[in-house]
Amino acid sequence: MIDTGQVTWRELHAEVAALLPDHEARWLVEEVSGLDRWRWSGSAPAAAPARLRAMVERRTAGEPLQYVLGRWSFRGLDLRVDPRVLIPRPETEVVAGVALAEVRRRAGPCVVADLGTGSGALALALAAEVADADVWATDVSADALAVARANLAAVGPEAAARVHLAEGMWYEALPADVRGRLRVIVSNPPYVTEAEFAGLPPEVRDHEPFGALVSGPTGRESLEHLVAGGLDWLEPGGSLVLELAPDQAGPLRATAEAAGYADIAVQRDLAGRDRVLVARRPGGAPA
Repeated sequence: MIDTGQVTWRELHAEVAALLPDHEARWLVEEVSGLDRWRWSGSAPAAAPARLRAMVERRTAGEPLQYVLGRWSFRGLDLRVDPRVLIPRPETEVVAGVALAEVRRRAGPCVVADLGTGSGALALALAAEVADADVWATDVSADALAVARANLAAVGPEAAARVHLAEGMWYEALPADVRGRLRVIVSNPPYVTEAEFAGLPPEVRDHEPFGALVSGPTGRESLEHLVAGGLDWLEPGGSLVLELAPDQAGPLRATAEAAGYADIAVQRDLAGRDRVLVARRPGGAPA
């Protein structure tokens, strides 16, 4: 138990590190202190041990570290996260990189959409890294959009002004005037099956939003809906970029081929697993 008397930041770190991995202890102390570890000197304020103890208790009870901290990094953006949204993961950073590459295949201003935006991670990465992109970020969850709205501050006022938040289910949330004009549609939709949910790690199953994880009996329901509707919303040559589970890559490639997409490919994540479907609307000027 952390002492509530006068203690130094380094003493607090040592006590937390006896209960949690050292790197987690460091992140928690840095969050409470507002200082990186190289600047831990002197005694902690009187209220700090109690705040730190509450965070340690949440973490040792199984709550994800990212929710305990209340924020997490995504491609250099410091994003707020809580149980209303999925935790940004390295796999989704790969998705962002693929989407950015697809946007940059053509020069000039463009319109892109992140469907099921959650924390806003994908949409905000696109807005931050493509200066002439107009970005639509949609979600069926008003709670998720509240988190995304709070995260607009992470990209600064200029980029934030190019991000438009809209509530609704997938394509239904988009305004009619962007139909046929989207250079890229990107999404990290639910792709866990109902049967798989019970076997997820407790940190995921018991804390992250069910609706953002589970799609249905096959896990492909949301992915298939996004593939089916994408051609109507993409500009000629525009790209649909979807995160999926490795065992879904083959079926979704076949679905995209049957729907009429061209240049269909599957990109791998950092662990070498099939993770990102890329499918383009035929037509448009050569890249």
